[in-house]
Amino acid sequence: MTMAERCRKSEAGYSLIEMVVVVGIMSLVSGMAVFQMSSTRAAMKGDAAMRLVLSQLNYARENAITQRRNMKVVFDMGTRVQVVREETDGTTTTLQSVFFESGQYGKLVSADTPDGFHNDSPDGITFSGATGTPLQIRFTPDGKFVNQDGAMQNGTVLVGLLSDPLSARAVTVMGSTGRIRGYRWDGRNWQLV
Repeated sequence: MTMAERCRKSEAGYSLIEMVVVVGIMSLVSGMAVFQMSSTRAAMKGDAAMRLVLSQLNYARENAITQRRNMKVVFDMGTRVQVVREETDGTTTTLQSVFFESGQYGKLVSADTPDGFHNDSPDGITFSGATGTPLQIRFTPDGKFVNQDGAMQNGTVLVGLLSDPLSARAVTVMGSTGRIRGYRWDGRNWQLV
């Protein structure tokens, strides 16, 4: 075999069958990835809404303690959470006003969270004794969570996409300590985050 014959053999490419097999495998893997992404997209949006509520409640509690002022948490319009500082002269200052990225808060799952604060409200926010439209509840300078009358509140905020129960998330607050917990719905039970 001459040198020219050896060079021609080494320049041989892939056959058509090999290329079809590779393209077929790539198509199969891509299809599986797209299917998986569409099913987890709603769960990611539910997680984002839960993190927003968790961060706003934690922000309000920390500022109530450090600034020695009542911090009102306002849930309004179904898509917004506000943190408002109550000043000593009776005025208020809005510290943060955050809109949900997608979806709204609302009741998606009838099962109560392990904390047992009764999520029986149709709008997904249950704080017994708290009234008003929009709902106004507050953290006190000692870290407690109270209603407009100063009575301690235990409660639940349910968030997620209203069209998908698997995106359901819950945030619970214990009034006496201000403890805030997040839960994720797995289709059968609430799982602590």
